[in-house]
Formats: sequence, C-alpha cells, structure tokens
Amino acid sequence: MLGRISRHSFCTALSQPWLFVGLGNPGDKYKGTRHNVGFELVDAFSESLDISVNNVHCKALLGKGYFGDVPIFLAKPQTYMNLSGESTGPLAAYYKLPLNRVVVFHDDMELPCGVLRLQPRGGHGSHNGLKSVIYNFRGNREFIRLRIALRLLNIRAKLIHLFAIAFLAC
Repeated sequence: MLGRISRHSFCTALSQPWLFVGLGNPGDKYKGTRHNVGFELVDAFSESLDISVNNVHCKALLGKGYFGDVPIFLAKPQTYMNLSGESTGPLAAYYKLPLNRVVVFHDDMELPCGVLRLQPRGGHGSHNGLKSVIYNFRGNREFIRLRIALRLLNIRAKLIHLFAIAFLAC
C-alpha cells in the first residue's frame, strides 16, 4: 500500500505545491490532547521550515513556504475537529490542488501507541474529522493521510519532532 508513496514523492523538484493539514481543535484547553496531534505536527514542520502559520484563510490558520523548490502550505483548520472538512475542502479547491497533493495529519486510536502510518487513500475509520474532510472532498478519498497514535504525552513531543526531522531530511 505504501509503495505508491515514497520519499521521492515528497522530495521532487516539481513546482506543484503540497497542502499539509493538521486536524485538531483550536484553543488552549485542547493543547496536548490526542486530538491535537495533527496541529502539533504542523507546528513541528512550521518550526523546522521557518514558516509562520498565522494567516487566516478558508477558516484555517495558514502558512506558505518552500521545501527546497517545492511550495508548501501548512494549515490548521479552526473549525474544530468534526468540521475540519469545511476548511480543508475549500483550501484544496482555492489552490487548485489535486487530492494526491493533500496530506492530512490526524490522531488514530486504532493503532498501537507510537505508530505512524502513511496511507495514500482510504476511508474515515470512524474518525469524525476525516468524515468531514471526505464529505467536503465530495466523497473523494484519494488524499494522503498520516495516522498518528501518540496517546502518551511524555513521548508525543519527541516522536513528533523526530518524524518532522526524518520527513524533511529526504
């Protein structure tokens, strides 16, 4: 399944942009919760790439920058988890991105703790945020998702940081 997604897929000199969307809930009371692991990964990418994620567009905090020569967008929908598609769908449409250039980071309670799973497409797996994204992509499931199982707070920050470094080092 992961054969279709490789490091080369992300590390390309093509100028077509990527949209990385971290699912989560806005507000201080949700910081550090499992639902906000998508936001935390966007923050790690933002810090590593020196991209400010502070513009508001399509109901999301948005940052624009480059990874090498490749334009990237980092987004944190401000709609709350269960309505994430209300932001993600319009962002992809606004930038005219094919869904295979959209990567959604989200928590996953079904995976063992500490596991990250990259999938080229698929269902929602009872995840309400993904249900909303799929709905707002008009039922199209051809976007990439990174499923993240980090329920233990003491390892969460370290694993997120290590993943961001490994991903960006390709």
